[in-house]
Amino acid sequence: MTTEHFTLQGARSSTIAESVGRATMFLTSVSGGLVALGLVATAVHVGTAFYAFGLVLLPTLTFVGLVTFERALQSGVEDHGYAIRIARLRAYYFDYAPEVTPYLASVSPGERLAIEGLRGGSSQRYRTVAGMVAVITAVLGGSTAGLAAAVASSSLAAALASGVVVGLALLAGLIRYQGSAWDRAMQAALFEQKEARPI
Repeated sequence: MTTEHFTLQGARSSTIAESVGRATMFLTSVSGGLVALGLVATAVHVGTAFYAFGLVLLPTLTFVGLVTFERALQSGVEDHGYAIRIARLRAYYFDYAPEVTPYLASVSPGERLAIEGLRGGSSQRYRTVAGMVAVITAVLGGSTAGLAAAVASSSLAAALASGVVVGLALLAGLIRYQGSAWDRAMQAALFEQKEARPI
């Protein structure tokens, strides 16, 4: 049981490291891309080359953001599954060594967040790694739409309007997708818990 507990803790560390690593690579790509876009704008004075470069760069960064979001979300759900399995092992320890309960008593997730000074609620989904990547990806998607509208219409108002609409729609879609993924994971965990409960 101790070996399984140790293995699960190692797996949790791996999922966290992967999420952080992917988010770091994404942010590095966005930083480098935006610096390059600024240099091109300076060199060509926002001409055809700037628009062409922007319309290649921004959709590419948006795609990288989407796949980073998806994998960060998968890693978060996977980490949650490992945490549930660790909690089951802790319950086993309490069942077979009740004298340690006062020293190792578990707290609910809400109490744990309060102890750490964090608030729960719906805004928590924006504070995950996947949520952060979703916000940046939505901005990139909106920027892509705005730049395309600027090229097509030469109107600043059209560019701003399309950029805002696409960015907000993309953000809402990603956050909703994240919420549904977590709902599915919670339902699966609840089902597994009922199946594992002794009769």
